[in-house]
Amino acid sequence: MNNTTDKKIGVILLNMGGPDSLNAVKPFLRNLFSDRDIIRLPCPAFMQPVLAQIIASRRAPKSQKYYEMIGGKSPLTDITMRQAEKLAAALAVSDIPALCLVAMRYWYPFASEAIRTIKQEKIEKAVALSLYPHYSSVTGGSSIKDLRSAIEKENADIELSVIDRFYEHPAYIACLQSRIKKGLDSFAGDEKKRVNIVFSAHSVPQKLIAGGDTYLNHTETTFRLVTEKFAEYPCHLAFQSRSGPVKWLEPDTARLLDQLLEAGERDFLMVPVSFVSDHVETLYEMDILYRSQVEKKGGRLVRTESLNDSDDFIAVLADLVREHLAKGA
Repeated sequence: MNNTTDKKIGVILLNMGGPDSLNAVKPFLRNLFSDRDIIRLPCPAFMQPVLAQIIASRRAPKSQKYYEMIGGKSPLTDITMRQAEKLAAALAVSDIPALCLVAMRYWYPFASEAIRTIKQEKIEKAVALSLYPHYSSVTGGSSIKDLRSAIEKENADIELSVIDRFYEHPAYIACLQSRIKKGLDSFAGDEKKRVNIVFSAHSVPQKLIAGGDTYLNHTETTFRLVTEKFAEYPCHLAFQSRSGPVKWLEPDTARLLDQLLEAGERDFLMVPVSFVSDHVETLYEMDILYRSQVEKKGGRLVRTESLNDSDDFIAVLADLVREHLAKGA
């Protein structure tokens, strides 16, 4: 089937978003904790926004300090905007005219803005492309649900199809492998032989996985496929960014690093496996918190570059859209 089209389509990149200023941190957290798909607070649904406001007020001062350390805002939206611009250009080369837009879940630009733009442009067909490689109901699932809600709210007559995962796409795997190879090259001589490769993914509650969510399986599959090329190195998968008094996926990244340090390991290459773009989890948790943790004990931690708007990752996104359209979606 020919995957080219003369009619412009919409491509909507989905991600969680991030505060674009220190003043935006509190409302961003409020929006995050109001989402019962990602966090089900112990209260009736109608009370969750009230509790979310209280939690956001308590957490905002500490979170603001983290964002202040990485430039005063999250770079996620700016990066995603560039991804959309470059993706449109890449699709144009394949004779696929596309209006590529961004829809964030918890901060601007929200899904409703993307849908209004598509309506104004009289585009009838759109592809939602989740930038979460590993599908989970609390990440990509929540964003897709929110996008469908926006279509209904805006009374938009749009034929929507969805790309909700790409955790085992060969080009995505190759992107991660190339970043690891480059990261390993920053270690010299005997150091390189001793490197522990630590893959760190965003954690989710264990009860979510027990309920059938596919996130852990997808993440483990990516880990297995990527590490096939690095069999000579000890490779570890861990999980970060936990919050709240529930059981989270193990091992915790910080605890794993401590265990390895206590065992005498000193050289680490950290791979942000579930994050395609830089944000607070990479720029603060990995680059500042975990690096400091390792350096205090005489070790060295190097992080692989995030995929961001690099040419090879844009090629992955373009491949995903082309393959999706070729299937008649």
